[in-house]
Formats: sequence, C-alpha cells, structure tokens
Amino acid sequence: MNIYVRTNKFTAGPSAFVTQEDLLALRGARLLGVNPPVRDFAFMDLWSKPLGLLYLLQSLRAENSVALLDCVWEARAGLKTYGRQKTAKHEIEKPAPYAAVRRRYFHFGPAREEIAAKLAKMEAPDVILVTSVMTYWYLGVKWIIELLREIFPAAKIVLGGVYASLCPEHAARLGADYVVRGRAEPAAPYPAMDLYGAIDYGVSMTSFGCPFSCGYCASGILWPRYRRRSLAEALDEIGHQTALGARDVAFYDDALLLGKEEFFYPLCRELRARYGGGLRLHTPNGLHVRQIDGRCAQTLAESNFKTIRLSLESIDPKIARESSGKVAREEYAAAVKNLRAAGYAPEDCETYILAGLPGQDIQSVKDTINFVWDNGGVPKLAEFSPIPGTPLFEAPAQKLPALRSEPLLQNNSVYCSYFSRDITPEELQELKDMTKRRAL
Repeated sequence: MNIYVRTNKFTAGPSAFVTQEDLLALRGARLLGVNPPVRDFAFMDLWSKPLGLLYLLQSLRAENSVALLDCVWEARAGLKTYGRQKTAKHEIEKPAPYAAVRRRYFHFGPAREEIAAKLAKMEAPDVILVTSVMTYWYLGVKWIIELLREIFPAAKIVLGGVYASLCPEHAARLGADYVVRGRAEPAAPYPAMDLYGAIDYGVSMTSFGCPFSCGYCASGILWPRYRRRSLAEALDEIGHQTALGARDVAFYDDALLLGKEEFFYPLCRELRARYGGGLRLHTPNGLHVRQIDGRCAQTLAESNFKTIRLSLESIDPKIARESSGKVAREEYAAAVKNLRAAGYAPEDCETYILAGLPGQDIQSVKDTINFVWDNGGVPKLAEFSPIPGTPLFEAPAQKLPALRSEPLLQNNSVYCSYFSRDITPEELQELKDMTKRRAL
C-alpha cells in the first residue's frame, strides 16, 4: 500500500524530524497508534488517556485506517472510583541513574509476551504513531519501539508527544524513524475514544494552553498560544464520549474557570440540562482559587463536580511569584469557605502544594501545609520536576549538568530527595506525613 504525503519527509532517512502537518498529509495508510507502558516508581490513573494521540488518530481516520494499542489500558486490573482503573505492574531492575534510590521500580503495563501476542494478531501497519508523556518515562517508550521494530520491521515508526517535544534530540536516539518536533492544536473536534470500545470515563480540553506563565510549568512551551474552544465544540466533545458510555468526564484544562461568566457557567448549564445528575465531573489539574467565589462554588456542586483539586502552590510570596501571582492567602481561605458552604467536605478540597523548588525553604512548605489544614482543606504534596525549557530548569541544570542529557534525573518522584541535594528523603517523608494527618 502506498503512502501519499505532500512532502518527501517520509523518505528522508532515519531520525528525521517531522511536524504534525506532515502527519496530517498521510493518505491511504494503515496506522497504529501506541501509548507505551510506564516505567517509574509510581503511577496512578487520574483519568489518564493519550489525548494528543487520540486527537491525531481521529484527524487521520477519514483518509486512513486507524487502530490503537494503549499499553496502560491493556494493563487494567480492576475498577477504582469514578471509572478509573488499577494498573497492573511488575518490578523491574532500576536503571543506573537510580542505583542509589531506595525505592522499587516498576513496569506499569502488560508483560512483553502479552503485548507481543496482541501485536502479532494485528494487520501489519504502514506507519506506527508512538506517543510519549513524561520526559523521565522514556524507557517505556524505548522498550515499546524495540518491540514494534521486531514485530513490524517494515513499518515506519513516528515518535511524538510531550517528551518528544521537550527533548527532541534525546528522543531522536530512541530508534524511531521520525520524531515530531513541535506541537499544534488538534485538527479533530474530539479524540478517537471509540477505539477503546465502550468507555467508563471521558476526557475533555475546553481550552489549549494557559494564560499564565509559571516558572515551573511547560504549558507555554507545549501550547504557545492560549485559546478557549467554543461552547459547541466542548459540548460536542463531551457528547461524543457519553454516547460511548462515559459517565465520568475529567477536564484536562490548565485554566478551566478563567472567563467563567462567558464560558464555564454556560457550559455547566448545558451539561445539567442534557445529563441532569447523571454525569460526574472531575478537575485533576487543579483550579485557580481566585475564581471560586460563592456562585462558582455553588455551580460546581450543582453541576456534579465530584473531584475538586485546588492550586495553592505556596503561601511564600517568593514562590507565589513563580506561580504568576495566581493566588493569595485570603483568596484560598475564601475559596475553601465557599466550597464548604456549597456542601463539599474537607477531603473534597485537596490542595496542591509545591515542594523542592529551587531555593525553596522547607519551613515555608510546612507553613503552607499547616495553612491549608487551618483553612479547612486537605494538603496534597506536588514535588518539583525540572522541565527542560522552563525558567526554573536552568538553576537545577547548572547545579546538576546531567539534567540536560539524562531525563531520568528529572523525575519528580526522586529529584527533590535524591538529586537536588536541597532536601533529604527523610525531610520529604516528614512533609508527606504532614499532609496525611494534621499535627496535634
């Protein structure tokens, strides 16, 4: 089968860089999208789906045949709350950079034999689109590329996703034929969730990018332009997934409540009108507390938002500046008060607190944890990860130059306590203990 494209980049040789526009020019091809297994110390399904890959497959299916292999989905091992799944895992040897880390390391996904057997039953694809997420998950990407190369030697393998965008030169060494450099807004109106068959939950992005520029966040790199989708687009995306059986929807937005009068409130009204109380909604990425006044809190409750995550980061003014000044103490206290008045319990008001930022004082983290407890919320620690290209990457990279060449060192699970030399594992554990139970 011939593959027709507008350029000659798909005959340019190994390790060539391509763009999403090049991929959208594919015609008459058998395409296989692949979400690799995760290799890490820990992994949790927070309504995790390879959304960029699914948008791309939906964009391409009119002119090509498409199929999906999601290794995380294939490892589902029993339902958790709100449609999420437990993910099967098995322990593997730690890579050399983690030799001193006193934790067990896992492969989250099916074993090699299971994936190989599933691939062997598929019709051989012409092009394989492999996605990637965290930079420090690249070993799972490398593992699946090697397996795909063995089973489908004639197929062209294209690597894209977050890791490929943030570390393109490193990604080019993993064995794919092509690496997608740069990102673009999806060309499809909704992701190809039907490739899973019936689904328990859906995912939605009502906007792309973020109007803020926090020093630790890669959103501005991955989505240089902030754009809010129309109400009709958002409802169409959600409706497509509820028709497949989803009764839970997680919003992936970085700024869901921004412009709430013009967009969020109308969206909630429409969702209530269409689904009543039959659709449960979730905000795993964290909400800007400045936006949560009394009306907003009541709207969240009336619209059946079950999972509320709040972004506080820190009450330290220096750290707050790195968060684009999104929040102040008074605003957080008012937001939790409003949520509690709307019927939410303290455990519903989980609040992200940053730890391990360059130059951050441990006492300020403790003060922030206690502040959250004092105001009726529940603190949830978010450990800093130095992300290439962000303003807060340079200081850690000057201190630890290997961060520039070894993405495994960027792992938030171990960077703070093993590589930064700013905080010990014992100190980090003390902070974690403070978030699990309030000190008497």
